[in-house]
Parts: sequence; C-alpha cells; structure tokens
Amino acid sequence: MKKSLILLFLGLMAFPFVAFSQIMPAPDRKEGEGPFNKLIIRGVTLIDGTGAPPIGPVDIVVEKNKITEVRVVGYPGLPIKEDRRPQAGANDKVMDLEGHYLLPGFIDMHGHIGGTGQGTPAEYVFKLWMSHGITTVRDPAAGNGLDWVLDQKRKSSTNAITAPRLLAYTVFGQGAFRPISNAEEAIAWVNDNKRKGGDGIKFFGAKPEVMQAALEENKRIGLRSAMHHAQMDVARWNVLHSARAGLTTMEHWYGLPEALFEDRTIQDYRLDYNYQNEQHRFAEAGKLWRQAAPPYSDHWNKVMQELLDLDFTIVPTFNIYEANRDLMRARRAEWHDEYTLPSLWRFYSPNRESHGSYWFDWTTEEEIQWKENYRLWMTFINEYKNRGGRVVTGSDSGFIYQLFGFAYIREMELLREAGFHPLEVIRASTLKAAEAIGRDKEIGSVEVGKLADFVILEENPLQNLKVLYGTGAIRINDGNEPVRVGGVKFTVKDGIIYDAKQLLEDVRTIVNQHKAREASRKLKQPGLDW
Repeated sequence: MKKSLILLFLGLMAFPFVAFSQIMPAPDRKEGEGPFNKLIIRGVTLIDGTGAPPIGPVDIVVEKNKITEVRVVGYPGLPIKEDRRPQAGANDKVMDLEGHYLLPGFIDMHGHIGGTGQGTPAEYVFKLWMSHGITTVRDPAAGNGLDWVLDQKRKSSTNAITAPRLLAYTVFGQGAFRPISNAEEAIAWVNDNKRKGGDGIKFFGAKPEVMQAALEENKRIGLRSAMHHAQMDVARWNVLHSARAGLTTMEHWYGLPEALFEDRTIQDYRLDYNYQNEQHRFAEAGKLWRQAAPPYSDHWNKVMQELLDLDFTIVPTFNIYEANRDLMRARRAEWHDEYTLPSLWRFYSPNRESHGSYWFDWTTEEEIQWKENYRLWMTFINEYKNRGGRVVTGSDSGFIYQLFGFAYIREMELLREAGFHPLEVIRASTLKAAEAIGRDKEIGSVEVGKLADFVILEENPLQNLKVLYGTGAIRINDGNEPVRVGGVKFTVKDGIIYDAKQLLEDVRTIVNQHKAREASRKLKQPGLDW
C-alpha cells in the first residue's frame, strides 16, 4: 500500500476529526471548443477500440456529445467520394482531418490525482492526462477525500473544468470512527460509501471475515471494487479469495503469486525484513514470481482457469515498477526536465518516507531479479488475455518516477512487450477498460450511440506506440536531420475538442512557474550537483 495513504487513512479511522490535506482543485474551464449541435470529423482512419483493424477514410458525425454516424467515404490512395459524405449545414462544425488517425478516448484504470506530498495541483494532473488522450480515470483511493473527488467528478461531468471524467473508488474504511473489525461494521461502511456517492471501493486488506462481508455486500448493492493485496494481509487472503467473494479487479500483481504457491504458503522473506523499509519490500517482491508455480504447470493453469471462470479483471500497472528493473531509464526519462514539478521530483528522490522513493542502495542484482520477475509476470498476463481474460490499462502515476499521462503510454508499450498485438493494447485501453467499470454502453469504442470521446493524431500508433507520448517519437527527415513526430493532436471528450498540444504547453508553464518560485530551473539528479 502507498505509505502516505496508509498513514492518512489509519489516522482518519482512528481520529475522525482529522482533515484531509488536499491539493488545489482544478480552475474553471477555459479550454476546448464545443459541444456543437453537429460536428463532422472528415477523412480519418478509424481504430474503433473493438479489436477491429483500421478502416478509412471515414467521416464521423457527432451531435452534441453523442456519435450519430460513422460513414466510410472512400478508399486509401483515391480521392474522397464526395457524394458519400454526410452533409454539413451552415452552422455545423467541420474538421477536415484527412490522413489523421482517430481512436476512442483512453481510460486509465489506476489514476491517483496526487496529494500534497507530491505537490501536484489538479489542473497539472488533469491536463497531463487529457494531453495524452485520457478521457476517463478511475481514482483508486479518493486520496484527497471522497467529497473533494466527487466535487471534481461533478464538475468534470458537466465540463465545468478541463478534466477526464472521474470515478471515485474510496479506500475501504476511509472516514470510519475506528478500524473496521467485524462483518457488521464492514457491511454498514459499504452501504454508507454508496450513500455518499462512491463509485466503488479500493481494498488493501483486512481479516478474512471483514473482507468476505465487505466484498459480498458491495457486489450485492451493485458497486465495483479494486484491490491491492498488500503484504500485511496477503498470507491469509490472496487473489482467489477476493475473486470468489466478488472482487472485480486486482491491481498490480500482489496476491497472484501467493495464489500460485505450491511448496510454501508465505513469501520467502529475508529474515530481517521490515515492511516499513521499502527497499526490503520492493527488493523482496522482485523474487516473488520465482516462488510461484511455473508457467503452464497444472496449478498455474488451475488458478488461471478459476479467475477466467469468475470473469475477473487484471490491472497489471507494469510501468509503475519499471524503475525496479532499470532505475536509470525511469529516472532519466526525457519528459522529466520539462513536465515534472520540482515538488514531485523531490518526492521521487531517495528518502525513507515518501512512498516509492526507496533507492537506498539499489543494485544490479535487484534489477536482474526484477527482469526475471517481469518475464514470469508478463507470461501470465499475456496468456490470461489469450484465454479470454480481461486485462486493462492503468498507470498508478505520481510514484516511482512515473509521470501522469506519459506513464500511461509507457504502460501501453509494456503490454506490447508482454505479447499483446497493438490492437489488443488499444482495446485494453478502451473497450476492455470500459467493460471493467461497467460503462461499455457509453464509452470505450467509436460506435453510434456512444459518447464522443476521441484521440486524434497524425501518426499511426499501431506502427509505433511512441507517437502517443506528448514528446512524440524521433525520426530522420529528408534533410538527414532528427525531428519529432506525433503526440496527440486533439483530445475530444463529450464532443468538446481540446488542443492536446496546448494542454501540454499549459503543463510546461505550470512547471516553469513552480521552478521560478523556487529559483530552480533544473531538476538535479540524486547525489549530484548537475
């Protein structure tokens, strides 16, 4: 569990009068055009999110915030057949985007908005998400307080602020007068969470009778759930226990290797292990998949089949652990200099308190162990997808050198590394994610009747997912000079058109303002003056 969240929620449960320390909410919206009575997007190549291959050129008609028509208007390499095109009236908005690619809006299934420890104002986070085509985010903690998140959710739903639509999954026990210790208290809290407006629950662990009662009641009243099976409770309650009780999504991978144990029941912890020492926690976690049943063995297959039968969803968040296998790559990512706030950089830097800043003495040996951990983990995730299981895209940004928006695209690349076809990556980021949150009738694919949430760019993301990064991809031009190509050009949410590159420039301005206030123009590498 995020250490900062542990301290916050334990404090709140023990002392209900303690107030949340909240980040600055988003300002009123100044960006975006629309929605329009009618918007026609002309000539795009469509990747619709269902797994279907690209098709184009097509014209897409949006009326206010709904897709009303998707019409093929020609063939590649030939002039558009004008007689096939939807007709535009004098007052209709028309975007001529021949040669562009259009995808459904992306869904981040694990998107913390950040807290005062990171120093991230909501505008900064929301614009990083939106500039990368993310139009829906599930906040798995409501770490700024449920009321705060619900306020931002309401304003986003009416497009009063520039932000993705938000889903608030409250941490189990948040706001209780004391730690929940029995089934009756669990059931009461679950119902109170729904009454307050929570969209679901984020669990970290509790004693089995509490988990059983809470998950069963949450399912009965129609809410969904997520769980990070934290090490403090996973020995007695792993992923199979949760899935059987009604959990809808597991986050990361904790609890899954434990369900795959054959010759042990508890992780082989070092004998001086201390969970509060995060280098212990994460270094030892890098050895965990080697302790599980080997791929394709009888027990491995049996666990996978039970999860498949339960229609269980996995949110692997590969990116959030990538620094464990290559610390320098994550720390020196090119976007940090321009888009990472100095307060967030300090939060990332090695220290014993901030969650995910555990680089006390990270070694080549730990990185090699984590490379093997990834190999085994990715094998399970890819095969789960191949057998019909639902795997979705989530980033968990704001920790461990992973930056909002950019980390989501990196997660796509890591799904590709795991073995997903690029079309499967896009589907995991759109339609499969919409299914997981129960919103696939409204969002997740470009189909008539759904909300007009789009990602539009000039490059083909199937050929190179890197073109989705705000910083784009590097290419050599005809003059033998390196140039940048790509980056999302327009993000459309609810029929409102946002200039994605301008949103990213707004983020750069926010970062520069923070640096100016601190008289610091450069992020210094840990332990160095440069």
